[in-house]
Amino acid sequence: MLKLAIFCACVAVCLAASPRDYLYYNSPYRHYNILRLDNDIYPDNSYRYAYDTENGISAEETGQQTIAGNSEATLAQGSYRYTSPEGVPVQVQYVANENGYQPASNVLPTSPPNTPSDS
Repeated sequence: MLKLAIFCACVAVCLAASPRDYLYYNSPYRHYNILRLDNDIYPDNSYRYAYDTENGISAEETGQQTIAGNSEATLAQGSYRYTSPEGVPVQVQYVANENGYQPASNVLPTSPPNTPSDS
């Protein structure tokens, strides 16, 4: 009977631990706090958001919803930055509009310059 009571107590303790706590403390990834979070939506269908985390990740974006042809579209511009696992600071600035997503960054590959051929 004592073994049954101990077994039941162990099961109760295991069930009492919340899955969130288990995932938080047993995750292979570290969790970082958000230091700043701004999120604004304006009456003219525009928006703005920005955030910073304690591990140095930050992002910001502004945008506007418009009508493009027969459908709604969102025009946006913004940036984000972080440090890569190799220790390289990465910063990406972008525009997203009717021409697509157009990023610019210090880490994105670029095509070689065009040179005249020798033919």
